[in-house]
Amino acid sequence: MRNRKNNLRNKLGRGFLKLCPVCGKTKLFDSYVKLKPRCNKCKTNFAKFKTDDGPAYCTIFVVGHIIIPMIVFLESLDNPPPIEFQLTFWPAFTTILSIWLLPKMKGVFLAFQINVRDTSS
Repeated sequence: MRNRKNNLRNKLGRGFLKLCPVCGKTKLFDSYVKLKPRCNKCKTNFAKFKTDDGPAYCTIFVVGHIIIPMIVFLESLDNPPPIEFQLTFWPAFTTILSIWLLPKMKGVFLAFQINVRDTSS
């Protein structure tokens, strides 16, 4: 059981780093979130796994749980930042964080699907 947990943890970590979840030797994406058809080293076929909208939903969930507490904290201060700053900073920060996190989430979703061998669409 310990080996299986460690194996899942390794696969999820490789997926988060945007590397092949099985071997960890090659890049997972051809472009921003377009998966390569297969791994060049271990020949794992990525095309049969469908990540669909799951990574986007999880990215929104995680980013929201990071951003909202920060906004609430700043607003609870005695002297919060001016509204003009907040109207420009928070949308920009949210966008940048989402763009950074989405391919990592897609890698994690693919790694989980590979681990449980889920090829259903």
